[in-house]
Amino acid sequence: GLVISTLLLLPGAKSSISPDEVEFITQADQAANASLLWGTYRPNLYFGTRPRLPESVMTGMMWFDASQIQGFQRARHACDQGDGINGYGYNKHDGRRYGLQTIKDGPSNIAITTEFVKVPGGDHGGDWGVRIHGVPMKDHVPSITSIIFYIGLEGEGSMDIVSKMSKKGLVSPVRLEGDTPDLGDFEFQIVDGPLNDIPGEGVNQDLSRTQFWGVSTQENEIWKAKDIVIPKLLLSAREKIMKENDQQAALEKPYAYFTLENKLTEEDDEIANLYAFQKVFKGEFQFDVIFRSASSPKKMSSESLGLELNKQRQEFDTRFEQVFHLQEKGFSTNEVEFAQYLLSNLLGGMGYFYGSSVIDRSHPPMQDEENFDGAAVRPELTSPQSLFTATPSRPFFPRGFYWDEGFHQLVIGKWDNDLSLDIIKHWVSLIDDNGWIGREQILGEEARSKVPAEFQTQFPHYGNPPTLFLAITRYVQRLLHHNEEQQQQHVAGNQKVMMGGSLSDGNTDKLRTMHLDNLTMARVWLESVYPKLKLNWEWFRTLQKGHIQRFGREADNDEAYRWRGRTSEHCLTSGLDDYPRGEPPNVGELHADLLAWMAFATRMLKDISSHLGPKYAEDVNEYTRIEKNMLDNLDALHWNEEHQVYCDQTVEEGKPVHVCHKGYVSLIPFGLGLIPADSPKLGATLNLIEDEKELWSPYGLRSLSASDPKYRTGEVYWRGPIWMNINYLTLQSLHNNYINVSGPYQEQAQRIYTNLRNNIIKNVYKDYRKTGYVWEQYDDETGEGKRVHPFTGWTSLVLLIMGEEYS
Repeated sequence: GLVISTLLLLPGAKSSISPDEVEFITQADQAANASLLWGTYRPNLYFGTRPRLPESVMTGMMWFDASQIQGFQRARHACDQGDGINGYGYNKHDGRRYGLQTIKDGPSNIAITTEFVKVPGGDHGGDWGVRIHGVPMKDHVPSITSIIFYIGLEGEGSMDIVSKMSKKGLVSPVRLEGDTPDLGDFEFQIVDGPLNDIPGEGVNQDLSRTQFWGVSTQENEIWKAKDIVIPKLLLSAREKIMKENDQQAALEKPYAYFTLENKLTEEDDEIANLYAFQKVFKGEFQFDVIFRSASSPKKMSSESLGLELNKQRQEFDTRFEQVFHLQEKGFSTNEVEFAQYLLSNLLGGMGYFYGSSVIDRSHPPMQDEENFDGAAVRPELTSPQSLFTATPSRPFFPRGFYWDEGFHQLVIGKWDNDLSLDIIKHWVSLIDDNGWIGREQILGEEARSKVPAEFQTQFPHYGNPPTLFLAITRYVQRLLHHNEEQQQQHVAGNQKVMMGGSLSDGNTDKLRTMHLDNLTMARVWLESVYPKLKLNWEWFRTLQKGHIQRFGREADNDEAYRWRGRTSEHCLTSGLDDYPRGEPPNVGELHADLLAWMAFATRMLKDISSHLGPKYAEDVNEYTRIEKNMLDNLDALHWNEEHQVYCDQTVEEGKPVHVCHKGYVSLIPFGLGLIPADSPKLGATLNLIEDEKELWSPYGLRSLSASDPKYRTGEVYWRGPIWMNINYLTLQSLHNNYINVSGPYQEQAQRIYTNLRNNIIKNVYKDYRKTGYVWEQYDDETGEGKRVHPFTGWTSLVLLIMGEEYS
């Protein structure tokens, strides 16, 4: 385990906090929150922005091919695999103030880049701007693009167009002013670029201008902007066709007919809270959207936006190499750009969500599944909650997943330590008073619109692997390493970060490392999350407890666990969905992977409580005892001598028996570093990994052994395909626990590590070059990406594999 208690010996680590330190931490937190107030944060859209506020201003972009009548039917807005986009995602994104995205829309013959930058300052998070640039993908094919940028307001406040309104459109720059309690006074500008051309004349409109429409929407429906705006375009086109009585003209130049009405629609004296601005371009185009806060000391303009974009683009490239050292490791320019995409689209997929979730609390917590009438589900809406989180996939899973998030934070934490801690703390805050946290966070109507109704309800007796402990472990490793470096440089950790103009103005470098530079802040953060983490651990030990004595099992203690929520085909709570388990599901099951996760979590809590000082001594003693019991039972209950693997248990005819399906369940104890370096069980596990008839493939480790009767059957989800999260855990464990630790299997571990790492990098990069995407899983027979794309959730772990970042 980690010797976190050594932090108490470092300069600046204190058992009490002075009033000055409290004030410093408060000011630092305020600076950090201001730096993250504005961002993209609407990951389900190709491009959209919102602040981290429950109700406020939201923006979004939609577009369609206006050269043909069918193009209107393919209007783009929310990321959708069915759109047939040839590749999209953030190529550069720093997580706080800059993001560059490329969208290759082959069916619409346009490649669009969105380049976003934020300039902190003032009392309301500062200014931001986005430059939207389109280039035809095929020069010889006519390219006419209709693009709509909308601005909506939810909650208190108001917005109004202040440009001179005309039936022919708005002259650039278009100006809209508004105010809200949280953002104060602000202004939007839409500014034409130098490259724009129009396809021809409009129908009583000037297409060189910006067409517009303002409407009053119902509460919390700004997210439905496409469903509001696109039908209006269709109605407008029909009215023009009827008035002109010329259907042929509409077929020949649909760009002139499918345009907004250039008026405001305000019903029942309600002022418009959704404004759509439409531009029509022939060929290449460019325009800027700029948000300017009245409290910002310097007002952003198109000129300053361009300079800031160039600056941030260069700074991103420089810092990326400083953090990951890929050029130094010999990777090519194209491979480095691929690695930047892995990081950037993960960061660009961060979302801020607010709203109610659907929970069924009618099921008694300890009632077993075979006595539960699924037809009696009684879902209810909770009070609203908020969550700032990364997401697995912008088109398919644009919401928070507890099982995924711990892996996401391994990548984000390496790039931006304090951003990761902020996200982790958001997740920890959702742990309720019973210690439960929903495995999916489907907050609000917009999030629920992407989830089938049968999967929306969460049950408070269902869990998920506690992977946040992976990310917190990694944070403490960074903290130890960082302060060792500071000691070598004779810099006291609590003196390095000083509140001053640079920090309060949003100095990004300082904001990324405050909880590494300042040991007092580190302690305060750990102490703030510890109680909820312990509560969650206690919830697992109660509601996921397995039976020992009831089925006559031989074990010296009662540490045994099973995943609640099993069905005959799925164990969704384990995260491994259709991975084969015992048949049929029963209350006598014990699951090897859950006991391994619990042993790992116990070790982490022991280390945190060790760091927090003498008042947690009883906790340390309890964790030490329980960890030993868990590790003893992992071997006593789950190791099968005949098959030489860790296996689940089930009950047949009242007696416990092993259920051995070699695969990821067998690897979890190894991946979490729970097997000693000199154990024969390690040798057996390495043999399993390296055997081509079992888990080894030229593209990564299979989720299920090729020798298993369930291999590539049913959904073929976790029954053979290659997943990056478990492959990463395998490489991490090889690197940290076995290659550099003396033991009889050191040479074999090194060989496996080298070959597995090379295979994964080569295959994922090759498929990315071929398809333009990284994928949810990879075929173990062909190496091809499968299912959801882009999937820069835990597939982005390939970046850490390239950089060999395992601690």
